[in-house]
Amino acid sequence: MSGERIQDRQQLQLVEKHPRAIRWMHWVNFPVLSVMIWSGLLIYWGDSTPPYQHAHQVYRIGIGHWTLVRLFPDWFWKMLNAPYQITTGLGWHFLFMWIFAVNGIAYAIYLAVSGEWRVLWPQRKSFVDAMWVTLYDLHVPAARRRGMPEQGKYNGAQRIAYSAIVLMGAGSLLTGLAIYKPTQAHWLTSLMGGYEMARWLHFWLTMGFCGFFLVHVGQVVLAGWNNFRSMVSGYEIQGSGSRVQGPVNTHAVDAASGEPTGAVGEAG
Repeated sequence: MSGERIQDRQQLQLVEKHPRAIRWMHWVNFPVLSVMIWSGLLIYWGDSTPPYQHAHQVYRIGIGHWTLVRLFPDWFWKMLNAPYQITTGLGWHFLFMWIFAVNGIAYAIYLAVSGEWRVLWPQRKSFVDAMWVTLYDLHVPAARRRGMPEQGKYNGAQRIAYSAIVLMGAGSLLTGLAIYKPTQAHWLTSLMGGYEMARWLHFWLTMGFCGFFLVHVGQVVLAGWNNFRSMVSGYEIQGSGSRVQGPVNTHAVDAASGEPTGAVGEAG
């Protein structure tokens, strides 16, 4: 029994996965972006109801004057208590947009300076890998037989998604500034295709964030507690055969309790 326990202890290790800066900015961004989306919906409510018949009609899917569907149903707006809360939305939006901007710029600078962008930015094979990862998650038999592609810190689908979300954040910031100061930043508003186009882009980028949230949270749930814990503590429990990209600090882990044993080493 003791021999089995020693063997298990050797097979598991505590691997440093996410730097502290990445974790802090991730957890700051989640509530900030949630407030931004909520307050943005309060602002856009005035453009959502058919009686207003605004020419731009941001909250719809259609071509020209033809509308396939309008977003969102009445029960959704009532749930948010959105009707006639535009000034409330503006107040919260203008407050949190600065936190969102500072956090996003700090994140981009950290990626560039620390070199973390190398494990985040897509590689040539990332798009093919992303296809296989998606098929694997959808339980397609051929993909299940093939298995997950080899990966480092992030797989191909994660590299594409996480890089895209950085670019979407930059797009939201620029389109938001074009809407916020259309006269003072007229050059930016013109670059975005005008005020109405900037609003349109800003809205659909927001819908993109909502879609990312749903997929991201779903993937975290499927990945399990170990993956979630790594974004909280910075460490992930891995088997000794797990592939780790680059040199990282490791700590031996007791298989039964999941607690570090005190032994420290280096993997990679």
